[in-house]
Amino acid sequence: MASFETIEASTRTRAGKGVARATRREGLVPGVIYGAKQEPTLIAVDPRIIMRELKRGGWRSRLFEIKLGDDSTRALMRDVQFHPVTDKPEHIDFQRLAAGERIRVSVQVIFLNETTCPGIKRGGVLNVVRHTVEVACDPDSIPEKFEADLGALDINDNVRWSNLIGVGDARATIIDRDFVIATVAPPTVSAEALAEDAAAAAAAPAAAKGKAPAKGAPAKGAAPAKAAAPAAKPAAKKK
Repeated sequence: MASFETIEASTRTRAGKGVARATRREGLVPGVIYGAKQEPTLIAVDPRIIMRELKRGGWRSRLFEIKLGDDSTRALMRDVQFHPVTDKPEHIDFQRLAAGERIRVSVQVIFLNETTCPGIKRGGVLNVVRHTVEVACDPDSIPEKFEADLGALDINDNVRWSNLIGVGDARATIIDRDFVIATVAPPTVSAEALAEDAAAAAAAPAAAKGKAPAKGAPAKGAAPAKAAAPAAKPAAKKK
């Protein structure tokens, strides 16, 4: 059975920008609960509750039971709008849940045994393609998380949708293939190593140019040596 987080909220009797601004002046965040073929319910929520849930992470797949006086509604937090300057929450949307009616939700993927993965120990790099997976499932059986076991993966091995643990009766919204979640990629050459190789390659021609000339060869830029003068002819003998 799925577990629900309880949120205290109050109802709003009217809609409109003016009413929403008045709600914010009271220190609350206006919101709405919609869906399940029912009329939307206008609510107001303490902003501290919203920020607490956002900081926990995975809030899009967390199940909430919203207490409205003596009534309660089960819902998912779908969207939060923030002030462009202060970043404070300004509006919040919840989707009402109906038993037996499948809904779409994104579930976080947790990776196990990363430190003992053979491929990573050999220098491979974990390349995560999907940190979350969107699935369709019953509201009462929404998975809290999926697990991906890396314990047996070598370089170039991967984790696919069919390899995930804890799927239950959830169905992926991508139905045309067994898509990849993560891959153990081959080792990559670091930027520092590439820079060192490039520097060494650039230094090699410069070193070759700076070598001393061979013995007997004229130095670079020196004028060529003049040819030796011919030997003087012997003086002619007097007759």
